Formats: sequence, C-alpha cells, structure tokens
Amino acid sequence: MVETHDGEPGDGAAEVLDRPLPDGVRRRVVQIVSDGFGGLTLGELPAQLRQYARFAPNRRAKFAGNAMAAAVESDPLFRQRIGEKFRDAQPELADALDTGSPPPAADPLDVAAAAYVLRPHGWVKLVAAAGEEAQRADAERADEESRAELERLQEELVRAREHTRTETERLRAELESAKRETESLHRKLRSALSDVKRGEAALRKVQAEMDAVRTEGQTQVSAAESETRRLKARLGEAEAALEATRKAAREGRSVEDMRVRLLLDTLLDSAQGLRRELALPPVSVRPAETVDAVEPGRMTPKDIAARALSDNDPAILDQLLALPQAHLVVDGYNVTKTGYPQMPLEKQRLRLLGQLSQLAAQTGAETTCVFDGAELAAPVLLAPPRGVRVLFSKPGVTADELIRQLVRAEPPGRPVIVVSTDREVADGVARTGARPVASAVLLKRLS
Repeated sequence: MVETHDGEPGDGAAEVLDRPLPDGVRRRVVQIVSDGFGGLTLGELPAQLRQYARFAPNRRAKFAGNAMAAAVESDPLFRQRIGEKFRDAQPELADALDTGSPPPAADPLDVAAAAYVLRPHGWVKLVAAAGEEAQRADAERADEESRAELERLQEELVRAREHTRTETERLRAELESAKRETESLHRKLRSALSDVKRGEAALRKVQAEMDAVRTEGQTQVSAAESETRRLKARLGEAEAALEATRKAAREGRSVEDMRVRLLLDTLLDSAQGLRRELALPPVSVRPAETVDAVEPGRMTPKDIAARALSDNDPAILDQLLALPQAHLVVDGYNVTKTGYPQMPLEKQRLRLLGQLSQLAAQTGAETTCVFDGAELAAPVLLAPPRGVRVLFSKPGVTADELIRQLVRAEPPGRPVIVVSTDREVADGVARTGARPVASAVLLKRLS
C-alpha cells in the first residue's frame, strides 16, 4: 500500500492509494518528473537525484526513473516543486484537477499522473480509475491482439491445411509415380537378371568350348612337339649317317664295307669259337667221322642241356661277352640307380665306369656306356676309362633313343648285349636282334 502526504491543509493529503501505482501511470509520473527536473537547481534536488542533474530528459528518465519515482513518493517538498513546474507547463489540466472535473478528452493516464503529482482532492480515485481504464484498455488491447492472433493463426491453419492437402496430393501423385517407376524397374531388373543368367550360361558354354579347344590345342602341340623331336632325332641320325658315310668315303671305304667286314670277322671268330667249343680237329672231315657214335671225352646232348643257365645268373653275361666280336651296351643311369641310387650322379658314373673298365679288360668285349644328357646341368669333363666308350645323349634325345641308335648301327648277326631294366628299351632292342640283360645281372657280375 502506498501512502501520500501533502503539507497544505484542506487538500488530498489524507487520501491513501490502496493498490500499486499502475505501470502506465508510473511511466507518465517519471516523465513529468524528468521534464520538471531540469528547471530545479542542484540544491532543490534530493541528494540521490543530484548525480542525474546534467542528464538529458530522455536519458534521465531511462537511468533515474526508479530514483525519481521513489523521490516523488517519499519527498513531499520535491513533489511540490515538481507539481509547480507541471502547473507552469500545463495550467489548464492543473486547474481542471483542482476543480475536480478533469477534461473528458484528456488521456486517463496523463490525468492520473498529474493527479498523483499534484495531489488534489479525489486524486486516489483518479489514479484508481486511470489504472482500471488502463487495465481495461490493456485487456481490450490484449483481446484485440488475441483476436488478431487467433485470426492470424486461423488463417495460417487454413493455409497450412490447404498446403497439407496440396502437399498430400502431390506426395500421393509422386508415390503413385514412384510405384509405377518401381514396378518398371522391377520388370527391367528381372529382365536384366534373366539376361545375366543367359549370359552366364553362354559364358560357361564358351569357356567349356575354349577349354576343350585349349586341351585339343595342347594335345596337338604336344603331338607336334613329339613329332618334331622324332623328326629331329631322325634328322640327327641322318646327319650322323651322312657324316659317317662322308668320313668312310674319304677313307676309301663305305659304311656297308665296314659292316660287311665286321660281320665277316664275326663269322670267322664264331666259326673258330664253334670249332673250339665242339673240339673239332683242324683237319677236314673224314668219311668215318660221319658215322654216329659216341667217342671218349665227347659231349652228349644230355651234357649240353645240363650246361643251360638261368637268365638271372651272372655267368650268362660272361658267356654272351665271350661270343666273337661281342658289343656290350650299358644304360648307365639305369644300372647306377638300380645298384646305388643314394650316391651323387658324378660318383655313380665314376664307380660304374671303373667297374666296366675292369670287365672290358677281362673279356676283351667292346664296351659302350650311355648316360642321359638331360640329367646334366653343364657338360661333363670326364676322361673315359680304358676300354670303355662313354656317350651322353644330345639335348632333346634320351639315352634310350641313343641306345636304339647304337643297336641299329650294328650289322645283323653281330652279338650285341644291352644292359637295362627298362622294359621298353629291352623289348625294342630285342626286336632288332640284340640280347637284353637286366641291370641286376650286370651288378651281380661286377660285384
């Protein structure tokens, strides 16, 4: 509750304001004080307001409003001086308030603020009425603003509904379009998947055909390579035969002459050996000797049958090597890998060649040892042992093929003994008239 007092008797000093000063009235009171503030001297101002003496009216109302309102409330003398300045500024309104009939056209807030400062009789009613009028105006203004805001919101709601309806129709149309497009894409996807499956099937078929063609091509290439190697081998044989023929021609004799002479020597040695075997006398046959009879010390057919040997008996190799002009051909690695495979190749060769040298010295037979040249990383520097011919196959030619070339080079009728456990080699040389012997038989004989 705010109480006000005035020093003059008979005025509205006894009246009491039983409610807070309305905000609109308070702002007008502060403006009145600010306007009359500049007409007072520094000594006429309350102590708390002197610091605002040099402020402009608007700045003073802004920064010293609370202090000025409090001074008007609590300092009757200051309020009286501000009232005098107000009377000077607005005498008509002041006189109307003194008579108790304020102008009807005046602003209620201005009337209430002037009554609050001047304190005429009935000023509390004027202030209260102004407050009620201000509140009613505020309420009406608030109602107007609320109605305007409501209308605005209703309009926005209508626009929002319209926008929502339009947007919903647009989205529904877009959804329908998206559905149609999705269905079209699904159809295209199914078609593409079908095309992909057909393409994969075709690709698998093409790959299978390519694999078949590649396999057939590899087979043809392998066959062509084999045929090329065979033709190269035949060409090599032809070149070797041609070179031998040229060499023999240069020496005044042909290969056939050499073969015939060797066969003749073989026949002669065979005849001499047969005569020694049969113990024939060096004289010609006598008529009496044609009579069938048993002579003392002569072998009978039963004795000859008892002398037959097994194919695995090393003694059979000695009998074969004892034949006239016998030629022993040895498959080198086949023998060494059968007898001592754990040794390095170099030591295998040296051991076998040393034993063959001893065998050649014992039997006097021509001895040739053949090694596969494909097993070599570099040419072999080897001094052939005494009595043994050492041969390595050329690149692209196997030791088996070289052995068959050696056998074919011999004249028919010459005893050729081939030592190898290779079944293909043994069967091949047997067809050409040579005698195959297993590697184990030679190893037993050498041991």
